[in-house]
Amino acid sequence: MKKASKKYVEASSKVDKNKLYTIEEAVKLVKETSFSKFDGTVEVAFKLNVDPKKADQQLRGSLVLPNGTGKSKKILVLAKGEQATEAKNAGADFVGDLDLINKIETENWFDYDVIIATPEMMPALGKIGKVLGPKGLMPNPKTGTVTMTPAKTIEDIKKGMVEYKTDTFGNVHSIIGKVSFTEDKLAENLKYIINVIVKAKPTTVKGNYIENISISATMGPGIKIDKNSIDN
Repeated sequence: MKKASKKYVEASSKVDKNKLYTIEEAVKLVKETSFSKFDGTVEVAFKLNVDPKKADQQLRGSLVLPNGTGKSKKILVLAKGEQATEAKNAGADFVGDLDLINKIETENWFDYDVIIATPEMMPALGKIGKVLGPKGLMPNPKTGTVTMTPAKTIEDIKKGMVEYKTDTFGNVHSIIGKVSFTEDKLAENLKYIINVIVKAKPTTVKGNYIENISISATMGPGIKIDKNSIDN
């Protein structure tokens, strides 16, 4: 078993593992316990009482954080004609159609963070789904990355759009900002995404829906949040 680093042990000592913190306490603590030399990312993790094997209990979508993510993403848009022109004008890093799909397939090209595609491009893109899927790059209508208005999605991504989905264990992970964000901005982003997850509760889920919530920095311990401190 790998031994925890001295810095991690020191940071963890500031967190009471048996305590549930308010949102305000948690964001203050996540900044204090981040020990990376770089500006770490702050993430939230939800453990949900859902059965991901059931299609109607799988959560997937996207949202635009009020204060952004603090990260810039390279955007690839697959579109033709007017939509391609609009995408270029909206600031997409790469714009093309079959030429770029072929580049991905033949050159193993992944110099981008997100792909936006118009519906007409999906049949061709679907042929390399086995390449894009494992990397989390396959566009999806539920997250707004398959769209007739790619320029609008580019705008949302630049504002701070993040995607969320349940994994095979019923967990949802998402970014809520950077350690350098103020406590108020982190708290506002966190409250926003909590409300989105609450509203996304599948109608077939009975009983307790959110089992626990925790936040952590890229290099820092997990901090559990008191669900009773959340105003829904």
